[in-house]
Amino acid sequence: MADTKMLVGLGNPGAEYVDTRHNVGFKAIDLLAGSLKTDFNKKKFDSKFGVAQFGVKTVYLLKPQLYMNRSGEAVATAMGFYKLTPADLLVVCDDLWVEPGKIRIRASGSAGGHNGLADIIEKLGTEDFCRIRIGIGQNQRIDAYDYVLSPPDEEQKPLVEKAIENARDAALCWLESGVDKTMNKFNAL
Repeated sequence: MADTKMLVGLGNPGAEYVDTRHNVGFKAIDLLAGSLKTDFNKKKFDSKFGVAQFGVKTVYLLKPQLYMNRSGEAVATAMGFYKLTPADLLVVCDDLWVEPGKIRIRASGSAGGHNGLADIIEKLGTEDFCRIRIGIGQNQRIDAYDYVLSPPDEEQKPLVEKAIENARDAALCWLESGVDKTMNKFNAL
């Protein structure tokens, strides 16, 4: 369905995870929902779910509520229900390997150690979907699990917030112009 797209933000459900680094995908999709003048007023596909219009395109917004490592179940079910192809999908998530404040857009690729992406790849049976990775950096003194499940420190916070805004803008660019133009514009920031 050329005029239908699905944008998925990855994170963990529950108040204890709201401001953690691992939930920047949720935050970017929340910002996007605001820009598209919609909200997550439905619960569908084990997700918070919203529908918006972007020009002639119908846009489905999804925030899976199954915890990060089971995100693929919700995404695959929703994609199947709407008969969407991987080319219609954009996933927004955190990335330890990208420095705070930066985003990286890719048309396809491996999970790169990200459990949410790994589950989506497994459930869809392909790596060929677009993703926006929001840089959260890493700290060699803290276990990766503890690091992603804690909030950004005061130095990182404004950088991560700017990256979340850039991810929202990149998602809008992807809807309007496709992945190549989006990568050219936003990977250089």
